[in-house]
Amino acid sequence: MDSRVESTGLHAKPVAYIFSEDLVKISSRLPSNRNRSLLVYSLVHAYGLLTTRTGQAPQRFLVVRPRPVGEKELLAYHTHDYLEYAMNQSSDTQNLPEASEFGLEDDCPMFHGIKDYITQVAGATLTGAAVIRNDVSDVAICWDGGRHHAKKARASGFCYVADCVLAILFLKRTVPSARPLKKPRVMYLDLDLHFSDAVSQAFHKPGSTTTAQVLTLSVHHAAPGFFPVSPLASLPDVDDPAFDPFTLSVPLKAGASTKTFIRIWPIIERIKDIFQPDFILVQCGLDGLAGDPMATFNWSLGGEGSLGWCIHRIVHEWQGKKLLLGGGGYNTPNAARAWTYLTSVAGGIPLSLDADIPEYSGYLHFKPTFTLDVPAGNMQDQNTEGYFQTMEATYERILSVLHSRMVSPTL
Repeated sequence: MDSRVESTGLHAKPVAYIFSEDLVKISSRLPSNRNRSLLVYSLVHAYGLLTTRTGQAPQRFLVVRPRPVGEKELLAYHTHDYLEYAMNQSSDTQNLPEASEFGLEDDCPMFHGIKDYITQVAGATLTGAAVIRNDVSDVAICWDGGRHHAKKARASGFCYVADCVLAILFLKRTVPSARPLKKPRVMYLDLDLHFSDAVSQAFHKPGSTTTAQVLTLSVHHAAPGFFPVSPLASLPDVDDPAFDPFTLSVPLKAGASTKTFIRIWPIIERIKDIFQPDFILVQCGLDGLAGDPMATFNWSLGGEGSLGWCIHRIVHEWQGKKLLLGGGGYNTPNAARAWTYLTSVAGGIPLSLDADIPEYSGYLHFKPTFTLDVPAGNMQDQNTEGYFQTMEATYERILSVLHSRMVSPTL
């Protein structure tokens, strides 16, 4: 076995990479991120990450072609009325009253191909979920997924389909081949700049006193008026009657950097250790990286505490099967850089962040540096020592409640 693979703890099965030309084409029509998918996949291919290896070299990736979902699979969460309207309207009908009712206006306008977009993106994420559930791989990647704002009956925040929720519902089903039969535990970890409102709300059980199969944990920016506005985006309060230890948030202030993520990471690790998930979905939104138009966090791609550092730990050190999803990220070249790098990290063959971008058709998109790295900027980190201490004290109480629920489970 390759010593590097052994040292990272990478499983012997190749990482499943969910890809098809149809998926890339339709995802590249998303109004908020036009052509992002195309640039991401083109850079992954330019680095040769998905190339079939010959000889004794281990195959790092398995390219899996997704299948579009049908209405029945979408109805596992979405309402019939929302699907009927969203998937049967042309892009010139968005000003009708019904469009407003279903959120298909403003940040979620109708667009040509929306039906195919909904069925393809949901299908891609569910294909990734099926790959890990059926033991084809222990890790799957679907960068076109991660639409964490889409609600049951409403589009929101550039998100038209609740692929994250659909995947969680699929993974929490009892695995027929498992002996003894058990109900899988699913952990959803969201690293996007924005709170995972739709996913967290979908599984939130106010005042519940039982153990849940699903735990959601969102690490995000929270400030008055910052989208999405939700009471669940705040630091949880154990004394609140609506408190649910399986719906958790780690709200961060502006300028969050690698130092901030190093400090909060033990909280995330302890939550994972107590919950002991069988499946882990990670929403890898990139709008918290330095250089994003959101200009709110100052996170970087490499180094201790970076996004790459977090994903390495999750993929190679955590128990359980993982599904890596995309999300926000509005600097398209940096999104391509980041998801290409995270692909290499997941495969156990991390690219050098100093590496030159290969000369290919998309090369000029990566000026002026023409390198892979997304370094931090000069923004001040407003997460203070006092704030960290408040968060740590709060989570001591939360973790105590979570532990007591897991010790005496009542599903």
